[in-house]
Amino acid sequence: MKVSDKGLLEICEHEGIVPTVYFDSVGVKTYGVGHTKEAGDPDPNLMPTYMPAGDALDEAVLKAIRVFGADVEKYAARVNRAITVPLKQHQFDALVSFDFNTGGIFKAQLTKQINSGDFSGKGFMGWLRPPEIRDRREAEMRLFLTGDYDANGTEIPVWGTNGVGKLTRPVKMMEGHEVLKKMWPGYTPTSPKRSLVSIIIDLLTSLFKKG
Repeated sequence: MKVSDKGLLEICEHEGIVPTVYFDSVGVKTYGVGHTKEAGDPDPNLMPTYMPAGDALDEAVLKAIRVFGADVEKYAARVNRAITVPLKQHQFDALVSFDFNTGGIFKAQLTKQINSGDFSGKGFMGWLRPPEIRDRREAEMRLFLTGDYDANGTEIPVWGTNGVGKLTRPVKMMEGHEVLKKMWPGYTPTSPKRSLVSIIIDLLTSLFKKG
C-alpha cells in the first residue's frame, strides 16, 4: 500500500515544514518535515542552521518537501513489511504517521495487536514520549478507528527559526495541494471523489447561468 494524499497532508500538518535545521522538543537535530538522521540522507547534523529568505526560502521549502516525499515512501514500506493483515487506507495512513514519528512499527505492541486481529488501536497510546505528543497519538488513533483526517488538506505551516535551531513562528502557509505538487516531480494530487449531489448542483447552476 501507499500513503494517500490525505495521509501525506496529515503527517505534514503534524510535523510542519521547516526549511532549515532545528532542534525538536527533545533536542534532536531535525530538518524539513520531521527528518532526522535515522531517516537517512541528508544528515541534519551536517547541515547549516541558518534561515533562508527570499528566493532561497522557496528553494529550501521545495527541497524539504522532496526529502519528505522520499522519507514517507521508506516508512510506508516499513509498515507494509511489519503488518501482516489487510488494512483499510485510513488505517495504513495512521500507522505510517505513527512510525514516521516513533520509528517503532517493528517493536510496538500496537503492531502485535493488529497482526493478531485486534483493531482496537489501544497500542497507539503506548508511545507517549515526550508527553506533549499525546494529541498526535490521539489523532492517529482516531484516524485508525474512524477515518477522520484532521488535516483535510487545508493549510500547512512553514516555520521560521532564529537561525541557530530554535523555532519561532510560521513565515508562510501552504495549501495542501501546493505541498503535494512539490513533493515529487510530475506528481498530480488525486482529485477527491465528488458526490452525485454536488455534480447535479453544479450542472443546475451552470444551466441557470446560461438561461
